[in-house]
Amino acid sequence: MARMEDVCAILARNIKAARKRLNLSQEDLAARAEIDRTYVSGIERQVRNPTITVVAKFAEALETTTADLLTDESR
Repeated sequence: MARMEDVCAILARNIKAARKRLNLSQEDLAARAEIDRTYVSGIERQVRNPTITVVAKFAEALETTTADLLTDESR
């Protein structure tokens, strides 16, 4: 089972990668997800721990699933 730090790192990495794939800035993603830009930055820097509701908002805004955002592709 992944530790909380690992889950946050996986989420941060996947959000950033998906955002870049869609050629979105943090501000663009924040607008799509209806979340403050500084919160997006905090998640990508692993200083914020979002709720599952926020993860779902990110998934929708990034045209993916919550499962994909939480899956470690490096394994």
